[in-house]
Amino acid sequence: MKHPRLATLAIAAALACSAAAYAQSPAPQPAQAAVQLSAAVAPKAVLAAMERVADWQLANPSRHRTTDWTQAVGYNGIMALANISGDRKYRDAMVAMGENNGWKLGPNHYHADDHIVGQTYAELYLQLREPKMIEGLRAHFDDILANPREGTLDFTVKGNQDRWSWCDALFMAPPAWIRLWAITGDQRYFDLAVNHWWRTSDYLYDKEEHLYYRDSNYFNKREANGQKVFWSRGNGWVMGGLVRMLQYIPEGHPARARFEQQFKEMSARVLGLQQEDGLWRASLLDPATYPMKESSGSGLYTYALAYGVNQGILDRAKYEPAVRKAWAALVGNVAPDGKLTHVQPIGLAPKYFDSDLTEVYGVGAFLLAGSEMYRMAALEKTKPYQVSVTNPGSTVRDDELAEAKLPKGLRNPVVMDAHTSAIVNSQLAGDRILFPVNLAAGETHRYFLLPKERLATVPPADVKTHARFVPERLDDFAWESDRIAHRTYGPAIIKDPKEQLVSSGIDVWVKRTRAPVLDKWYKAGNYHKDNGEGMDYYHVGSTRGCGGTTVYVDGKFHNSRNFESWKVLADGPLRSVFELRFPAWDAAGRKVSEVKRISIDAGSNFSRVESRFTASGKQPLPVGVGIVQREGEGKYRSDDSAGWMSYWEPQHGEDGNTACAVLIPGGATGFANADKHYLALGNATPGKPFVYYFGAGWSKSGDYADAASWEAGVSNFAQRVKTPLVVKP
Repeated sequence: MKHPRLATLAIAAALACSAAAYAQSPAPQPAQAAVQLSAAVAPKAVLAAMERVADWQLANPSRHRTTDWTQAVGYNGIMALANISGDRKYRDAMVAMGENNGWKLGPNHYHADDHIVGQTYAELYLQLREPKMIEGLRAHFDDILANPREGTLDFTVKGNQDRWSWCDALFMAPPAWIRLWAITGDQRYFDLAVNHWWRTSDYLYDKEEHLYYRDSNYFNKREANGQKVFWSRGNGWVMGGLVRMLQYIPEGHPARARFEQQFKEMSARVLGLQQEDGLWRASLLDPATYPMKESSGSGLYTYALAYGVNQGILDRAKYEPAVRKAWAALVGNVAPDGKLTHVQPIGLAPKYFDSDLTEVYGVGAFLLAGSEMYRMAALEKTKPYQVSVTNPGSTVRDDELAEAKLPKGLRNPVVMDAHTSAIVNSQLAGDRILFPVNLAAGETHRYFLLPKERLATVPPADVKTHARFVPERLDDFAWESDRIAHRTYGPAIIKDPKEQLVSSGIDVWVKRTRAPVLDKWYKAGNYHKDNGEGMDYYHVGSTRGCGGTTVYVDGKFHNSRNFESWKVLADGPLRSVFELRFPAWDAAGRKVSEVKRISIDAGSNFSRVESRFTASGKQPLPVGVGIVQREGEGKYRSDDSAGWMSYWEPQHGEDGNTACAVLIPGGATGFANADKHYLALGNATPGKPFVYYFGAGWSKSGDYADAASWEAGVSNFAQRVKTPLVVKP
């Protein structure tokens, strides 16, 4: 590692303020801190220890640069805690950190130490999906790909640290690259992470000792007892890095077996080097020369070995007793106020140090270890119901909802990622449970369903969809996901003296935030102005807007009136479902009425519509799903075989471009251009559901910069509908 650089007083003050903002609550009071932590491997005890240590760290922020590796290891640990804690302050702390950093990596472009902060950015993005969280990470890594460094790994040669020439780098950089691959599906990130891992391994890994030299300076050095110099924390970084690679390399992937093999080799060697008190010494092969307890390397080993046991990679009977012993010793190194002690200072090799010393990276290691101990405790003496979700497609399925059928007798279910300890955002839907997945092409990922009672707590849900009747605004009905918002008009607006609007068209509210906006915007009443989150500049009037239907006979529109009643069936956090009932109307001599069931999912720009028409006569109703055209030069495209049409509207002044698309699964019967609308055509059988999707996007959302990217998104969505995720018990 590089030697630390003390922050300026201004940065230190900012960090102190940030820490207070992060916590959202005061530091533990002396009376609370005096309570002795338990070393028991039980969910409540493990979580209590993790939160005590994290709270101390947040209240006593490190003065290292906020993008420094020291801090970033701490962030890794706090994210692991955030994924299991019932207190949102820990994730809020990480979001505040990212904002403070401008979501940028460290200043040393090629140096692995300045890449590690990207791991936390990526994990936050996978939960919150804010594009800005990974924009800097991707630009940084793309530049490295375009301008690679292929120099020597010899640590004595200038410029070697543009490569991963020291073993610590394997914790710092490759897991950031593999996470960006998981997000984007860009194979270049995966290939660099894997290929350069093995280049470093081939250079620094002692195949006889099954341990890593810290760097080439240590090839010929020896300890006082004549043994080779293998630094505990250095090898802990490698084992922690192996865990963080295996969490994201899919099971069954050709690259995975070699990582598992090295993990097993190192685990077996490290197990034999554990000391009687449960910890590891700064020098793995000469513990007598360095007899001090050491928390950071020991925390990383506990993290790795517990992960191996939890994943079934390591033999439980052989390794679990050692893991439990190590955790008890680590908890014993926590002072009553939550300060983690016995952390070796920054350095390159084993050294003597004061037992009272702490460092933020030691806290990170402790929290990572705790996350796996928590999982071990939660799953002890229980067999969770396992669900596998497979992406059958050839592209990343990102932020898509999987639906798993609940086993009989499982009440208050929660979802745990089987590859980590993270509790996944979920929603009950009858006899099914919904949860978001992110899957590489062809990947199968496992999840556990278990009763809430097995856990100490459950993280609060991220509310990403919302639907409600809005009587305070002339009986609107509005709905949104974290990507887009819509509304349609109710009966009150027909009688309003100013509006007198008869319309069942669909309005679009564009968003550049992933946060809910409907209630906020309605309350403020100024949603026609962009205050940084988006706005409503889309004009629907009496048109079909974006996705409104009409009975289309002989080239003429026969539209329904405003909805007359509504019913909310589900209101988030991940899916909102509601019904709108439209009064009967005359459609070319046939009396027709309609009930629309509309649902919108988190992560989606599209709403699913299931329309049930009643109509006089038994013949099918010719239905058109419309997109209103605008004056000026837009871009329209349709795909007959896939059944979708897309319209990228002309630019609306400084507001940008709105996009709309309609998909009729199984293929539309045709497309039409009529009455200043594009129409996707289909036949609805009275009494049976007529299913279609409509969606919208915005050039300023961060998702779709131009017509080509929107059309690619529409095509990708159509492919998802055609080849749904495969969910198996």
